[in-house]
Amino acid sequence: MTDLTTPVDRYGVMGYPVSHSRSPVIHRLFAMQTAQDMQYELLQVSPEKLETAVRQFQRTGGKGLNVTVPHKSTVRKLVDQISERASTAGAVNTLSFRGGEIHGDNTDGIGLLRDLGINLGIPLEGANILILGAGGATRGIVGPLLEMQPRSLRIANRALDKAQIIADHFDRHGSISACPFDMVPVEEPYDLIINATSAGVRGETPPYPDAAVSDDTFCYDLSYGLNPTPFSVWAREHGASKSVMGWGMLVEQAAESFEIWRGVRPNTAPVLKQMQINA
Repeated sequence: MTDLTTPVDRYGVMGYPVSHSRSPVIHRLFAMQTAQDMQYELLQVSPEKLETAVRQFQRTGGKGLNVTVPHKSTVRKLVDQISERASTAGAVNTLSFRGGEIHGDNTDGIGLLRDLGINLGIPLEGANILILGAGGATRGIVGPLLEMQPRSLRIANRALDKAQIIADHFDRHGSISACPFDMVPVEEPYDLIINATSAGVRGETPPYPDAAVSDDTFCYDLSYGLNPTPFSVWAREHGASKSVMGWGMLVEQAAESFEIWRGVRPNTAPVLKQMQINA
């Protein structure tokens, strides 16, 4: 039984928009599974109010935050201590408040790898990978994907300069490159296309490169929804071997954040199953 004199540990997710987020449900299921006394809330915060909102959450005793679109890159300036993977990514999606300091981490990359490798069984070594979009989500996944030694990794974006900045940041062995949406090379089929744009959240469909999809292409949308996202629909219409939304990444990155905050690792399989059934 909860001691009413002891405040419950508070967590939440900040984004704009954020009403679609399923993170509160996931963390509630994790807390029940691991017997953790905590609460997790949705916090819609516009970009110009981000710093005020984060510091107020910290000042009022909040223990940790997830940070989502469009704040993953800009929230870095508020962090006192940053993990190596968040520093490498140049983006933060997990904040922890400890001893008066803000600690920043990035769990997106490991969440995606666990979903692709463990849940979906997608081989990444030697694969040709195309990422659509060049925002904070892309920054979070490029490093871990490169560690899996793909044959090539290409970032396509409406504005080439944003994609090129990320490619230059991660370029080690010449296996990463950048291009605009309308100039995606298609000489070889892509084994994996990842949609990292936020267009689906806004109900938009960017000019995805039709010729990049073949019947051997696995399409993965970092976004998710109760109905198929515009990217998922597009991928199926253009003959992708399979198209999935990012429910698995959402659950896996949440589990990583949960372990950072609470020191216990939840079992993701039953939570992912429940989320997909509810979807």
